[in-house]
Amino acid sequence: MNMYELAARPAPAPGERIRNAMTCDVEDYFQVSAFAPYIDRASWPNRECRVEANMDRILALFERTGVRATFFTLGWIAERYPNVVKRIVAGGHELASHGYGHLRASDQTRAEFDNDIRSAKALLEDIGGQAVLGYRAPSFSIGRDNLWALDALLEAGYRYSSSIYPVQHDHYGMPEAPRFAFYPNGTDGLLEVPITTVQMMGRNLPAGGGGYFRLLPYALSRWMMAKVNQDDRQPALFYFHPWEIDTEQPRPEGVGAKSRFRHYVNIERMESRIEALARDFAWDRMDRIFLNQK
Repeated sequence: MNMYELAARPAPAPGERIRNAMTCDVEDYFQVSAFAPYIDRASWPNRECRVEANMDRILALFERTGVRATFFTLGWIAERYPNVVKRIVAGGHELASHGYGHLRASDQTRAEFDNDIRSAKALLEDIGGQAVLGYRAPSFSIGRDNLWALDALLEAGYRYSSSIYPVQHDHYGMPEAPRFAFYPNGTDGLLEVPITTVQMMGRNLPAGGGGYFRLLPYALSRWMMAKVNQDDRQPALFYFHPWEIDTEQPRPEGVGAKSRFRHYVNIERMESRIEALARDFAWDRMDRIFLNQK
């Protein structure tokens, strides 16, 4: 898209290992957008919350493999489990925002969105004691019909977003968007950093996590991310959720077959695959890779 300006990146030195961005969306199993038709939001406070134990496992994995990551954290989670936020910061990771209540940006008015992103940012900064610069919309729900959300984020004090996914999907996606970090409104505006894709047969194919990472053979996912590093000379951006490593999570009744498959496929393999990724690639926080933060 010619109206967008790609972010300039220094060319890696010959033989230099590119640092990729490891990210985690800190939410629990009952907050997944695909479960919204089956789980009443009002029931959230009464449900078994498993995010603390899952985050302990993830933070321990990253500590033993030397990975530093960015955690896009819900304000709803931070408010109830502040120690999760404190452990993220204590581990040397970046604390970022996933909004307050896991409402899609595309389902909110400008005023509602402003309130959501500002309240989450203030809450996370108060608990974590560090500036929150990054935001990821639930379900990648910023696209061609609500690009005003990027202006709202900049005005709220965010520096970058990871909310536009350049793929065709039944729940989200803006396939015409650039594949790599870009400025939607010029270099004085917000930086948008999309989840990694590879271009094959004229289409952008997801290559940076989610259900596709659990569904596809690990070797294929590794090949796609390596291709981005080697051929495009760009950092890959990977994402996952704490519930994706939790085989013991409660299974809500009445969930449709498609949503059930997407949510549960190969979750028993996820933790070992993340550990393999941690060892197969170099990883760092988004702010260090894309904003050159120290």
